[in-house]
Order: sequence, then structure tokens, then C-alpha cells
Amino acid sequence: MKPSSFLLVPAILLVSSVPLCAGEYSVLKEEIATARKALVTLVLHRDKRGPDQQKLVKDTADAVSAHLAKLKAPVGKGPEFKELNETWAAFKATREKELVPAILAGEREKADKIGTGIQKTRLDRMYALIDAIEK
Repeated sequence: MKPSSFLLVPAILLVSSVPLCAGEYSVLKEEIATARKALVTLVLHRDKRGPDQQKLVKDTADAVSAHLAKLKAPVGKGPEFKELNETWAAFKATREKELVPAILAGEREKADKIGTGIQKTRLDRMYALIDAIEK
């Protein structure tokens, strides 16, 4: 192997890993959107509040948590990554402990207040953080 090849291989690996990392965050964003869609279905369709939809709501949120747990902060993005994890944890906890129970209890006003209040703020923040991490 020529000496110049020793430099080329690391350079190729570095360049090829950058889109993968960025792609992982795009996938995460899609998973968050899927989890949100499952919950919105639960809110809007009384006939879809059974065990199957409830399981989908839980499973899609768990998928986001699992994906996020596998990711690492990109170089220089530690604070944003930490905030993303904290924001997701708060979002998921509120979803499981307050929002879903309110929806299932038929407390539409309470569910709307949570969903359009703190949860909307957190969702917007997560998307902004993912965008900042991808740059």
C-alpha cells in the first residue's frame, strides 16, 4: 500500500460517516413525528382509543427513546444533545403520566391544554435542537 493510501482511507471513512450521523437525526425526527401522529389519532378518534392504538402510542414513543439512547453527541454539539435528551424525557413523561390518561378519561379540555401548551413547546424545541445538531 502506498503511503498516500494511508491518508486516503481515514479521509474516506470520515467523509462517509458524516451523512450517516446526520441521517440518524433525520430518522429520529421522523420517529418523533410518527409518535406524535399515533397520539393525535388517539385524541381525534374516540373509536381508536382501544388497546391497539394505546400500544401503538407507547411503542412509537419507546422507539424514539431507544433510538435516542443509541445516539452520541456530535463533536461540539454536547449541550444541544443533552438538552434534546432532557426535553424528550420530559415530553415522554408528560405524555405517559398526564396526556394519555386525560385523553382516555375523556378530559378533552385538559388534554388540549397539555398538548397545545407545554407539549407543543417541547416538540418545537426538540425539532429545533435536532436541526442545530445536524448543522
